[in-house]
Amino acid sequence: MINLPDLKPEIVSGKRILLRVDVDVPFENGQIIDDTRLKESLETLKYLLDHNAAVFMTGHLGRPEGKDEKLSLKPIANWFLRELQIAQNELQITNIEGFDSFKLSDSLYLLENIRFYKEEEENNSEFAKKLASLADIYVNDAFAVSHREHASVVGVVKLLPHFAGFRLIKEIETLGEVLENPQRPLVVIIGGAKIETKLPLVERMHELADYLLVGGKIAEETNILSGVQHEKIKDRNSVLLVADLNEDETDTTQKSVENFLQFINLAKTIIWNGPIGKIYNSEKDKEGTTAKLAKGIAQSSAFKVVGGGDTLGLLRELNLLDKFSFVSTGGGAMLEFLSGEKLPGIEALMEVSK
Repeated sequence: MINLPDLKPEIVSGKRILLRVDVDVPFENGQIIDDTRLKESLETLKYLLDHNAAVFMTGHLGRPEGKDEKLSLKPIANWFLRELQIAQNELQITNIEGFDSFKLSDSLYLLENIRFYKEEEENNSEFAKKLASLADIYVNDAFAVSHREHASVVGVVKLLPHFAGFRLIKEIETLGEVLENPQRPLVVIIGGAKIETKLPLVERMHELADYLLVGGKIAEETNILSGVQHEKIKDRNSVLLVADLNEDETDTTQKSVENFLQFINLAKTIIWNGPIGKIYNSEKDKEGTTAKLAKGIAQSSAFKVVGGGDTLGLLRELNLLDKFSFVSTGGGAMLEFLSGEKLPGIEALMEVSK
């Protein structure tokens, strides 16, 4: 089990904190359509503010190439103002050590989109020093970017005493528990489009799961999946079931969905990442294969873990997110963690501060 350095009052009280948060939320017509990730950041943020810390939040939105006003964090800053009930006539924009920032209160700032600076994704050491100069302590509460070797995730950690936020610890503990000690039968459902990103997870889950169910575009890769399917697992039987495609190869068959649901009904633990077929068949018929699977999983009494942007988007539209035991905020980070990869952001936090 991974033991991350956690927060304590004597560590943060009265200090300046650089807090890496996950604010990469979906937008539609300039409006936030899912604020789950933002809400998950509040426990750590409120804890720091309650202990009289001055907090400088930093995060990214989308994949900007330079400064792109369409990807400004101004709507995120306004969300925090409303959620924290901070009275402010107009959002104050200021400059802190060369960073455009939104001043939410005298003790709370949100730096503008950190990916507006190319040095962030380059993990530039001078840029990391500039970030570190803002604070006495660094806290990472953004699991979704902890697989990235970026300045605000890895670089700054080498320069400041560093700790994990509450959400980050919860992600690692929950996902770690289902890897190390799942209640069985363990059923894992893997879908999606890119076999190159999902294959490591398929291989790892074949070793771990009692039943591994594979659908989506990756189910077309029959030669690759057949190789995994015939690998023998020591001391345990593992069933790998690959969904069939319909005649025009545009969707998973209804029969495959029904087969998947039979195994799901046996489960005591379920892990799901990625659509197994069409989300919706049409505007009139919203019972696509993935939606049908989602409703079946939601009815299960098993411990249910789900992650992945497309999957969560569908569950949100179907109003089923609250039917899942744990909703991971990580997409790629969840994939890499469950695949057994070491996440740079997590590894950095475990290094002793100099």
